[in-house]
Amino acid sequence: MTINVSQTKDATGRGWAIVIYGLLLGSIMTVVTAPLAAILAHWRCPGSAPWVASHLRFQARTFWIGLMACALAFAAWQELGYLGAPPLSAWIFGYLFFTALLIWLVGRCAIGIHRLTANLPIDNPKSLLLGLHSSKK
Repeated sequence: MTINVSQTKDATGRGWAIVIYGLLLGSIMTVVTAPLAAILAHWRCPGSAPWVASHLRFQARTFWIGLMACALAFAAWQELGYLGAPPLSAWIFGYLFFTALLIWLVGRCAIGIHRLTANLPIDNPKSLLLGLHSSKK
């Protein structure tokens, strides 16, 4: 695999991508950093090197997919209450959902940080999972 000359640690926007991955991981402890990460990712994407822009799009999608999943899970949790499900079932649903969300978030950030420090783009920034599936054949 050859690395393009522009794919270096000095590429435009690379530092921001590192900070944004940190903010996404920081959202595990303080949720307020996730929207900040999304805002920064959207803001820095247009002027970044193309391979860094793939990371920024991946980061922004991480926020939006996570937010959508939380909204759907909240609606399902409410529906459990309306259906008269026992409280333990709602607790188990919430625990399993947030555990899966945490694993998904850490996995996406770990893959992204690994690829960013190796000066590689995200293969498929539009992926719902880890962005590793290449859309190129």
